[in-house]
Amino acid sequence: MAQRLLSSANRVSARFAFIFTLSLSCMYLCYNIIFYRGTIMTNQVYEGKRCPPSKNAGGKKLLGKLDHCASLEVKSAVDASAARRGPGDFRDQSKPPASSGGHWSDMNLRNMSVAQKYGNKKLPNALIVGVKKGGTRAVLEFIRIHPDVRALGTEPHFFDRNYDRGLDWYRGLMPRTLDSQITLEKTPSYFVTREAPRRISSMSPETKLIVVVRNPVTRAISDYTQTLSKKPDIPTFEELAFKNRSLGIVDTSWNAIRIGMYILHLENWLQYFRLSQMHFVSGERLITDPAGEMGRVQDFLGLKRIITDKHFYFNRTKGFPCLKKPESSSQPRCLGKSKGRTHVQIDQEVIEQLQEFYRPFNIKFYETVGHDFKWD
Repeated sequence: MAQRLLSSANRVSARFAFIFTLSLSCMYLCYNIIFYRGTIMTNQVYEGKRCPPSKNAGGKKLLGKLDHCASLEVKSAVDASAARRGPGDFRDQSKPPASSGGHWSDMNLRNMSVAQKYGNKKLPNALIVGVKKGGTRAVLEFIRIHPDVRALGTEPHFFDRNYDRGLDWYRGLMPRTLDSQITLEKTPSYFVTREAPRRISSMSPETKLIVVVRNPVTRAISDYTQTLSKKPDIPTFEELAFKNRSLGIVDTSWNAIRIGMYILHLENWLQYFRLSQMHFVSGERLITDPAGEMGRVQDFLGLKRIITDKHFYFNRTKGFPCLKKPESSSQPRCLGKSKGRTHVQIDQEVIEQLQEFYRPFNIKFYETVGHDFKWD
């Protein structure tokens, strides 16, 4: 009898254990279903709110497999851009320029597309302010292949000719940028415009300024050569450069001569900006060592040195460095036809007279910026 009672108790215990285990399993299964369903729905709501589907077909082509802007691929591109930041026709960067190399090209195009979709139009962090015929276009085109730089391709002439249009108009011209990217514009006439330093300082006293300088005699001849190509009936270089050549009296009212008196213009800028906010690029070294000069520009802007020797080759026909052929193009990326044109032949005695005229200005300029450009 006792044995039957014990056997019955064992069966009841086994049933209870089975039911209890089954109940726990069901509860665990229900919990997981509820948890994962909630997670999926939360992500869907978040993605929908954060980024509605884009109608920009061009952006989809650039990003390849990107289905919508909230994808992990875009997030990775944005994060990578932020991590990199430290402390043909090139007129409009709203159209992606070709870059130099496979992975580099993909990364640059992706960053530009992300900026176009999610970026904001901001006032520039940095300006290339001069000088005319010094190499400003080359610096702009070389630096804009950096994925953390977005640059306006045209010269807006805001701080010299269009200031009355206001900062909102100026901001509207800028390309869209991410918070991690630098907005840049170039207008070489700013350097010799007396009002420009005060106006730029009013916009932002922390603006970084890039000045591309070149032997002032060579610069003047280049300036004259460009003007002559547009106005073939102008007087000779010698007639414009001197009030009295036999006495060696230079006409400083001629803009081609006055621009090269760099120290006079620099003194005006130093009333509003610290010298540490200004970076001077050698127009000569930009030709002989573009990677070295652009490395220093990247350092000045707080960028990682991505633009290196591998991006350049020397075009012997133009006498100027070009960017190497990108994978997306059959042609290398060189500056326009007006760059590297043959200069007008000037008498050596005229050149020597001008060198003598510029010498004291050059020496004071070297002393002020702390660098000897060796123009003498």
